[in-house]
Amino acid sequence: MRVGIGDAARELGVHPETLRRWEKTGKIEVERTPTGFRRYDLAKLRGLAPHRAPSTRATLVYARVFSHERQDGLARQSALLEAFAAANGWTYEVLRDLGSGRNDHQKGLRQLIRRICSGEVGRLVLTH
Repeated sequence: MRVGIGDAARELGVHPETLRRWEKTGKIEVERTPTGFRRYDLAKLRGLAPHRAPSTRATLVYARVFSHERQDGLARQSALLEAFAAANGWTYEVLRDLGSGRNDHQKGLRQLIRRICSGEVGRLVLTH
């Protein structure tokens, strides 16, 4: 089945720019429509990156404020992010942090970075 770049990226759990980069480096073959749109063969793409499916990697919701005085903002931010993840039908974990600049308050951030670097995280949901 041939699909456009958005559908292919969603299916694999990657950003559309990743597919463009793979095309540019010759990792994947892409067909073009007469009007120039990309079309991807999903069967071939799934063979390239089965480990990238969002269902097999964690979705993390990360909320952070910079001081104890803003803890009420942390609760609001967490609720907003959780509602967004739930509305999209994602199963998710929540990490919260008080980012005061002191190392003892950045456990969530360190855990987030460690999990992303290990390849465990497929999707990160945050706001600013």
